Amino acid sequence: MTETALSSEQITDTLVLPYLNHALNMYAEGYASRVDIDAAMRFGCGYPVGPLTAAEQIGLTQVRDGLAALFAATGDELHRPAPLLESLVAEGATSLSAQGSTEGAAAPEFKHEIRTVGVVGTGTMASGIVEVFAKGGYDVVYVGRTQEKLDGVVAGITTSLDKAIARGKFTEEGKAEVLARLTGAITREALSDVDLVVEAIAEDLDVKTELFADLDRITKPGAVLATTTSSLPISQCAAATSRPESVIGMHFFNPAPVMKLVEVVTTEQTAAEVDETTRALCAALGKVAVSCGDRAGFIVNALLFPYLNDAIKLHQTGVELDVVNTAVKEQAKFPMGPFELLDVVGNDVSLAIQKELHTEFKHDGFAPAPLLEQVVAEGRLGRKTKRGFHDYA
Repeated sequence: MTETALSSEQITDTLVLPYLNHALNMYAEGYASRVDIDAAMRFGCGYPVGPLTAAEQIGLTQVRDGLAALFAATGDELHRPAPLLESLVAEGATSLSAQGSTEGAAAPEFKHEIRTVGVVGTGTMASGIVEVFAKGGYDVVYVGRTQEKLDGVVAGITTSLDKAIARGKFTEEGKAEVLARLTGAITREALSDVDLVVEAIAEDLDVKTELFADLDRITKPGAVLATTTSSLPISQCAAATSRPESVIGMHFFNPAPVMKLVEVVTTEQTAAEVDETTRALCAALGKVAVSCGDRAGFIVNALLFPYLNDAIKLHQTGVELDVVNTAVKEQAKFPMGPFELLDVVGNDVSLAIQKELHTEFKHDGFAPAPLLEQVVAEGRLGRKTKRGFHDYA
Protein backbone atom coordinates (compact mmCIF):
# COMPACT_ATOMS: atom_id res chain seq x y z
CA MET A 1 0.00 0.00 0.00
CA THR A 2 1.44 3.39 -0.98
CA GLU A 3 1.26 5.95 1.79
CA THR A 4 -0.71 9.08 1.02
CA ALA A 5 1.25 12.20 2.02
CA LEU A 6 -1.00 13.82 4.61
CA SER A 7 0.24 15.76 7.60
CA SER A 8 -0.74 14.74 11.12
CA GLU A 9 -3.01 17.77 11.25
CA GLN A 10 -4.75 16.80 8.00
CA ILE A 11 -5.27 13.23 9.18
CA THR A 12 -6.73 14.42 12.47
CA ASP A 13 -9.02 16.95 10.78
CA THR A 14 -10.26 14.29 8.36
CA LEU A 15 -11.27 12.03 11.25
CA VAL A 16 -12.07 14.34 14.15
CA LEU A 17 -14.03 17.12 12.46
CA PRO A 18 -16.83 14.77 11.27
CA TYR A 19 -16.98 13.35 14.83
CA LEU A 20 -17.50 16.88 16.16
CA ASN A 21 -20.12 17.47 13.47
CA HIS A 22 -22.08 14.36 14.49
CA ALA A 23 -22.03 15.57 18.10
CA LEU A 24 -23.28 19.02 17.10
CA ASN A 25 -26.15 17.47 15.16
CA MET A 26 -26.96 15.16 18.08
CA TYR A 27 -27.09 18.15 20.42
CA ALA A 28 -29.18 20.24 18.01
CA GLU A 29 -31.71 17.40 17.66
CA GLY A 30 -32.21 17.42 21.42
CA TYR A 31 -31.27 13.74 21.66
CA ALA A 32 -29.01 14.39 24.66
CA SER A 33 -27.86 17.43 26.61
CA ARG A 34 -24.56 19.17 26.06
CA VAL A 35 -23.35 18.00 29.46
CA ASP A 36 -24.30 14.38 28.78
CA ILE A 37 -22.77 14.27 25.28
CA ASP A 38 -19.46 15.63 26.56
CA ALA A 39 -19.49 13.41 29.67
CA ALA A 40 -20.29 10.32 27.61
CA MET A 41 -17.19 10.67 25.46
CA ARG A 42 -14.95 11.68 28.37
CA PHE A 43 -15.94 8.83 30.65
CA GLY A 44 -16.83 6.28 27.97
CA CYS A 45 -13.74 6.75 25.77
CA GLY A 46 -11.24 8.52 28.00
CA TYR A 47 -11.10 11.61 25.80
CA PRO A 48 -9.59 14.72 27.44
CA VAL A 49 -12.68 16.80 26.62
CA GLY A 50 -16.07 16.10 25.09
CA PRO A 51 -16.78 16.92 21.43
CA LEU A 52 -18.83 20.05 22.04
CA THR A 53 -16.18 21.54 24.28
CA ALA A 54 -13.53 20.47 21.74
CA ALA A 55 -15.39 22.33 18.97
CA GLU A 56 -15.32 25.50 21.08
CA GLN A 57 -11.64 25.07 21.92
CA ILE A 58 -10.68 24.61 18.27
CA GLY A 59 -12.93 27.50 17.29
CA LEU A 60 -16.40 27.19 15.78
CA THR A 61 -15.38 29.07 12.64
CA GLN A 62 -12.33 26.87 12.14
CA VAL A 63 -14.42 23.73 12.62
CA ARG A 64 -17.02 25.03 10.14
CA ASP A 65 -14.38 25.94 7.58
CA GLY A 66 -12.62 22.58 7.94
CA LEU A 67 -15.88 20.69 7.49
CA ALA A 68 -16.84 22.84 4.49
CA ALA A 69 -13.52 21.94 2.86
CA LEU A 70 -14.06 18.25 3.60
CA PHE A 71 -17.58 18.40 2.19
CA ALA A 72 -16.35 20.10 -0.97
CA ALA A 73 -13.75 17.34 -1.41
CA THR A 74 -15.94 14.32 -0.58
CA GLY A 75 -19.55 15.29 -1.21
CA ASP A 76 -20.40 13.21 1.85
CA GLU A 77 -23.48 14.71 3.52
CA LEU A 78 -22.01 13.74 6.90
CA HIS A 79 -19.27 16.32 6.23
CA ARG A 80 -21.70 19.15 5.53
CA PRO A 81 -21.36 21.55 8.48
CA ALA A 82 -24.20 21.11 10.97
CA PRO A 83 -26.91 23.78 10.58
CA LEU A 84 -26.37 24.75 14.23
CA LEU A 85 -22.69 25.30 13.52
CA GLU A 86 -23.47 27.45 10.48
CA SER A 87 -25.92 29.58 12.46
CA LEU A 88 -23.52 30.05 15.37
CA VAL A 89 -20.71 31.13 13.04
CA ALA A 90 -23.08 33.50 11.20
CA GLU A 91 -23.98 35.09 14.54
CA GLY A 92 -20.32 35.47 15.45
CA ALA A 93 -20.77 33.14 18.44
CA THR A 94 -17.71 31.49 19.93
CA SER A 95 -19.52 28.99 22.13
CA LEU A 96 -22.68 26.93 22.38
CA SER A 97 -25.41 27.85 24.81
CA ALA A 98 -25.32 26.51 28.35
CA GLN A 99 -28.41 24.40 27.64
CA GLY A 100 -28.12 21.10 29.49
CA SER A 101 -25.99 22.52 32.30
CA THR A 102 -26.39 20.58 35.53
CA GLU A 103 -25.37 23.53 37.70
CA GLY A 104 -28.00 23.98 40.39
CA ALA A 105 -29.96 20.90 39.26
CA ALA A 106 -31.26 18.63 41.98
CA ALA A 107 -29.52 15.29 42.32
CA PRO A 108 -31.66 12.34 41.25
CA GLU A 109 -33.49 10.58 44.07
CA PHE A 110 -34.63 7.02 44.59
CA LYS A 111 -38.34 6.79 43.79
CA HIS A 112 -38.24 3.00 44.17
CA GLU A 113 -36.46 1.22 47.00
CA ILE A 114 -33.50 -0.78 45.70
CA ARG A 115 -32.10 -3.27 48.22
CA THR A 116 -31.51 -6.47 46.26
CA VAL A 117 -30.33 -6.60 42.65
CA GLY A 118 -30.51 -9.46 40.16
CA VAL A 119 -28.06 -9.99 37.29
CA VAL A 120 -28.69 -12.43 34.46
CA GLY A 121 -25.53 -13.66 32.79
CA THR A 122 -22.10 -14.93 33.76
CA GLY A 123 -19.84 -13.48 31.07
CA THR A 124 -17.23 -10.77 31.52
CA MET A 125 -19.72 -7.91 31.46
CA ALA A 126 -22.22 -9.66 33.75
CA SER A 127 -19.48 -10.57 36.25
CA GLY A 128 -18.27 -6.97 36.27
CA ILE A 129 -21.79 -5.69 36.92
CA VAL A 130 -22.23 -8.17 39.79
CA GLU A 131 -18.98 -6.87 41.28
CA VAL A 132 -20.08 -3.23 40.91
CA PHE A 133 -23.35 -3.79 42.76
CA ALA A 134 -21.82 -5.94 45.50
CA LYS A 135 -19.04 -3.39 46.11
CA GLY A 136 -21.77 -0.74 46.22
CA GLY A 137 -23.37 -2.50 49.18
CA TYR A 138 -26.19 -4.31 47.39
CA ASP A 139 -27.09 -7.97 47.82
CA VAL A 140 -26.85 -9.57 44.38
CA VAL A 141 -28.58 -12.65 43.00
CA TYR A 142 -26.90 -13.67 39.77
CA VAL A 143 -28.22 -16.32 37.42
CA GLY A 144 -26.24 -18.60 35.11
CA ARG A 145 -26.86 -21.82 33.23
CA THR A 146 -24.49 -24.07 35.21
CA GLN A 147 -22.81 -24.21 38.59
CA GLU A 148 -19.49 -24.06 36.81
CA LYS A 149 -20.41 -20.69 35.29
CA LEU A 150 -21.62 -19.41 38.66
CA ASP A 151 -18.34 -20.46 40.25
CA GLY A 152 -16.51 -18.64 37.47
CA VAL A 153 -18.20 -15.38 38.47
CA VAL A 154 -17.03 -15.74 42.08
CA ALA A 155 -13.53 -16.67 40.94
CA GLY A 156 -13.34 -13.65 38.65
CA ILE A 157 -14.55 -11.24 41.33
CA THR A 158 -12.18 -12.76 43.87
CA THR A 159 -9.25 -12.23 41.49
CA SER A 160 -10.33 -8.65 40.86
CA LEU A 161 -10.59 -7.90 44.58
CA ASP A 162 -7.25 -9.56 45.30
CA LYS A 163 -5.59 -7.31 42.73
CA ALA A 164 -7.21 -4.26 44.36
CA ILE A 165 -5.95 -5.42 47.77
CA ALA A 166 -2.44 -5.87 46.37
CA ARG A 167 -2.55 -2.26 45.14
CA GLY A 168 -3.72 -1.04 48.53
CA LYS A 169 -7.11 -0.01 47.17
CA PHE A 170 -9.21 -2.60 49.01
CA THR A 171 -9.09 -4.62 52.22
CA GLU A 172 -9.51 -8.27 53.15
CA GLU A 173 -12.50 -7.28 55.30
CA GLY A 174 -14.07 -5.50 52.36
CA LYS A 175 -13.47 -8.52 50.15
CA ALA A 176 -15.25 -10.80 52.64
CA GLU A 177 -18.21 -8.41 52.78
CA VAL A 178 -18.49 -8.26 48.98
CA LEU A 179 -18.35 -12.03 48.54
CA ALA A 180 -20.96 -12.47 51.31
CA ARG A 181 -23.40 -10.39 49.28
CA LEU A 182 -23.32 -12.80 46.32
CA THR A 183 -25.92 -15.50 45.73
CA GLY A 184 -25.66 -17.62 42.60
CA ALA A 185 -28.60 -19.50 41.07
CA ILE A 186 -29.17 -21.67 38.02
CA THR A 187 -32.86 -20.84 37.80
CA ARG A 188 -34.44 -17.47 37.05
CA GLU A 189 -37.07 -18.14 39.72
CA ALA A 190 -34.45 -16.99 42.25
CA LEU A 191 -35.10 -13.44 41.02
CA SER A 192 -38.67 -13.38 42.34
CA ASP A 193 -37.97 -10.90 45.14
CA VAL A 194 -35.27 -8.61 43.71
CA ASP A 195 -35.95 -4.90 43.28
CA LEU A 196 -34.06 -4.52 40.01
CA VAL A 197 -32.73 -6.93 37.39
CA VAL A 198 -29.94 -6.14 34.93
CA GLU A 199 -29.61 -8.57 32.03
CA ALA A 200 -26.22 -9.00 30.39
CA ILE A 201 -26.71 -11.97 28.07
CA ALA A 202 -26.08 -12.47 24.34
CA GLU A 203 -26.74 -9.55 21.97
CA ASP A 204 -29.57 -11.41 20.28
CA LEU A 205 -32.99 -9.77 20.25
CA ASP A 206 -34.95 -13.05 20.27
CA VAL A 207 -32.97 -14.29 23.27
CA LYS A 208 -33.47 -11.00 25.11
CA THR A 209 -37.20 -10.73 24.45
CA GLU A 210 -37.70 -14.30 25.69
CA LEU A 211 -35.81 -13.37 28.84
CA PHE A 212 -37.84 -10.20 29.43
CA ALA A 213 -41.10 -12.09 29.05
CA ASP A 214 -39.84 -14.56 31.65
CA LEU A 215 -38.65 -11.79 34.00
CA ASP A 216 -42.07 -10.19 33.69
CA ARG A 217 -43.61 -13.45 34.90
CA ILE A 218 -41.11 -14.05 37.69
CA THR A 219 -40.29 -10.70 39.27
CA LYS A 220 -42.52 -8.89 41.73
CA PRO A 221 -44.72 -5.94 40.73
CA GLY A 222 -42.69 -2.73 40.69
CA ALA A 223 -39.36 -4.41 40.02
CA VAL A 224 -37.25 -2.48 37.50
CA LEU A 225 -36.11 -4.50 34.47
CA ALA A 226 -32.90 -3.19 32.89
CA THR A 227 -30.80 -4.25 29.91
CA THR A 228 -27.15 -3.46 29.32
CA THR A 229 -27.49 -3.88 25.55
CA SER A 230 -25.24 -1.64 23.49
CA SER A 231 -27.15 -1.86 20.23
CA LEU A 232 -30.57 -3.55 20.39
CA PRO A 233 -33.94 -1.74 20.71
CA ILE A 234 -34.94 -1.53 24.36
CA SER A 235 -38.53 -0.81 23.34
CA GLN A 236 -38.77 -4.31 21.88
CA CYS A 237 -37.56 -5.82 25.16
CA ALA A 238 -40.19 -3.71 26.94
CA ALA A 239 -42.90 -4.87 24.52
CA ALA A 240 -42.30 -8.45 25.67
CA THR A 241 -43.54 -7.48 29.15
CA SER A 242 -46.77 -6.26 30.70
CA ARG A 243 -44.82 -3.42 32.37
CA PRO A 244 -43.04 -1.40 29.68
CA GLU A 245 -42.97 1.55 32.07
CA SER A 246 -40.54 -0.43 34.26
CA VAL A 247 -38.05 -1.27 31.48
CA ILE A 248 -34.92 0.84 31.00
CA GLY A 249 -31.41 0.62 29.57
CA MET A 250 -28.35 0.60 31.84
CA HIS A 251 -25.48 0.40 29.36
CA PHE A 252 -22.35 -0.28 31.40
CA PHE A 253 -18.94 -0.08 29.74
CA ASN A 254 -16.32 -2.80 29.92
CA PRO A 255 -14.67 -3.39 32.34
CA ALA A 256 -17.67 -2.38 34.46
CA PRO A 257 -15.77 -2.10 37.78
CA VAL A 258 -13.33 0.38 36.21
CA MET A 259 -15.35 2.36 33.66
CA LYS A 260 -17.38 5.13 35.26
CA LEU A 261 -19.93 5.70 32.50
CA VAL A 262 -23.45 4.26 32.37
CA GLU A 263 -25.78 5.32 29.56
CA VAL A 264 -29.30 5.42 31.03
CA VAL A 265 -31.62 4.81 28.10
CA THR A 266 -35.34 5.49 28.27
CA THR A 267 -38.04 4.44 25.85
CA GLU A 268 -41.17 6.49 25.23
CA GLN A 269 -42.92 4.35 27.84
CA THR A 270 -40.29 4.33 30.60
CA ALA A 271 -41.76 5.93 33.72
CA ALA A 272 -40.08 9.10 34.99
CA GLU A 273 -39.64 7.61 38.45
CA VAL A 274 -37.89 4.55 36.98
CA ASP A 275 -35.54 6.84 35.07
CA GLU A 276 -34.76 8.94 38.16
CA THR A 277 -34.29 5.87 40.35
CA THR A 278 -31.85 4.39 37.83
CA ARG A 279 -29.83 7.59 37.70
CA ALA A 280 -29.82 7.78 41.51
CA LEU A 281 -28.62 4.17 41.63
CA CYS A 282 -25.75 4.98 39.25
CA ALA A 283 -24.72 7.87 41.50
CA ALA A 284 -24.86 5.60 44.55
CA LEU A 285 -22.51 3.20 42.74
CA GLY A 286 -20.05 6.00 41.97
CA LYS A 287 -20.93 5.96 38.27
CA VAL A 288 -21.53 8.87 35.89
CA ALA A 289 -24.99 8.49 34.36
CA VAL A 290 -25.84 10.15 31.04
CA SER A 291 -29.39 10.21 29.70
CA CYS A 292 -30.49 9.46 26.15
CA GLY A 293 -33.28 7.92 24.11
CA ASP A 294 -33.75 4.49 22.60
CA ARG A 295 -32.03 4.47 19.24
CA ALA A 296 -29.05 2.67 17.73
CA GLY A 297 -25.69 3.54 19.25
CA PHE A 298 -27.05 5.71 22.06
CA ILE A 299 -24.46 8.49 22.58
CA VAL A 300 -21.04 6.85 22.68
CA ASN A 301 -21.32 4.26 19.92
CA ALA A 302 -23.18 6.66 17.62
CA LEU A 303 -20.24 9.07 17.84
CA LEU A 304 -17.35 6.64 18.20
CA PHE A 305 -17.92 4.04 15.50
CA PRO A 306 -18.40 6.36 12.50
CA TYR A 307 -15.02 7.88 13.45
CA LEU A 308 -13.45 4.40 13.57
CA ASN A 309 -15.10 3.52 10.26
CA ASP A 310 -13.73 6.73 8.72
CA ALA A 311 -10.25 5.78 9.93
CA ILE A 312 -10.49 2.48 8.06
CA LYS A 313 -11.61 4.30 4.91
CA LEU A 314 -8.67 6.68 5.25
CA HIS A 315 -6.30 3.73 5.59
CA GLN A 316 -7.80 2.28 2.40
CA THR A 317 -6.64 5.41 0.54
CA GLY A 318 -3.05 4.58 1.45
CA VAL A 319 -2.40 6.15 4.85
CA GLU A 320 -0.57 3.64 7.03
CA LEU A 321 -2.10 2.35 10.24
CA ASP A 322 0.60 3.60 12.57
CA VAL A 323 0.61 7.02 10.92
CA VAL A 324 -3.12 7.38 11.64
CA ASN A 325 -2.79 6.04 15.20
CA THR A 326 0.08 8.38 16.01
CA ALA A 327 -1.56 11.45 14.46
CA VAL A 328 -4.77 11.07 16.46
CA LYS A 329 -2.97 10.43 19.74
CA GLU A 330 -0.59 13.37 19.26
CA GLN A 331 -3.01 15.90 17.80
CA ALA A 332 -6.37 15.07 19.44
CA LYS A 333 -4.85 13.54 22.61
CA PHE A 334 -7.09 10.49 22.31
CA PRO A 335 -5.79 7.68 24.56
CA MET A 336 -5.65 5.13 21.72
CA GLY A 337 -5.35 5.28 17.97
CA PRO A 338 -8.41 4.11 16.03
CA PHE A 339 -6.87 0.82 14.89
CA GLU A 340 -5.60 0.03 18.36
CA LEU A 341 -9.12 0.62 19.68
CA LEU A 342 -10.77 -1.42 16.93
CA ASP A 343 -8.60 -4.40 17.85
CA VAL A 344 -9.47 -4.02 21.54
CA VAL A 345 -13.21 -3.73 20.92
CA GLY A 346 -13.21 -6.57 18.39
CA ASN A 347 -13.64 -5.99 14.67
CA ASP A 348 -16.68 -8.26 14.56
CA VAL A 349 -18.34 -6.17 17.28
CA SER A 350 -17.37 -2.98 15.45
CA LEU A 351 -18.85 -4.28 12.20
CA ALA A 352 -22.12 -5.26 13.89
CA ILE A 353 -22.48 -1.82 15.50
CA GLN A 354 -21.63 -0.01 12.27
CA LYS A 355 -24.28 -2.04 10.45
CA GLU A 356 -26.84 -1.07 13.12
CA LEU A 357 -25.96 2.61 12.70
CA HIS A 358 -26.20 2.36 8.92
CA THR A 359 -29.63 0.72 9.21
CA GLU A 360 -30.86 3.27 11.77
CA PHE A 361 -29.63 6.50 10.17
CA LYS A 362 -29.54 5.42 6.50
CA HIS A 363 -26.52 7.60 5.65
CA ASP A 364 -24.31 6.19 2.89
CA GLY A 365 -21.34 7.52 4.86
CA PHE A 366 -22.22 5.10 7.68
CA ALA A 367 -21.91 2.02 5.46
CA PRO A 368 -19.23 -0.28 6.91
CA ALA A 369 -15.83 0.18 5.27
CA PRO A 370 -15.11 -2.72 2.87
CA LEU A 371 -11.84 -3.43 4.66
CA LEU A 372 -13.67 -3.85 7.98
CA GLU A 373 -15.90 -6.47 6.39
CA GLN A 374 -12.83 -8.13 4.89
CA VAL A 375 -10.84 -8.45 8.13
CA VAL A 376 -13.89 -9.90 9.88
CA ALA A 377 -14.44 -12.40 7.06
CA GLU A 378 -10.79 -13.43 7.42
CA GLY A 379 -11.22 -14.00 11.16
CA ARG A 380 -8.94 -11.10 12.07
CA LEU A 381 -11.10 -9.97 14.95
CA GLY A 382 -8.45 -8.18 16.99
CA ARG A 383 -6.65 -8.97 20.21
CA LYS A 384 -8.99 -11.85 21.05
CA THR A 385 -7.80 -13.75 17.95
CA LYS A 386 -4.20 -12.44 18.17
CA ARG A 387 -4.65 -10.70 14.81
CA GLY A 388 -6.71 -7.79 13.63
CA PHE A 389 -5.47 -4.62 12.01
CA HIS A 390 -2.31 -5.32 14.02
CA ASP A 391 -0.61 -8.64 14.74
CA TYR A 392 -0.50 -9.73 18.41
CA ALA A 393 0.97 -13.21 17.98
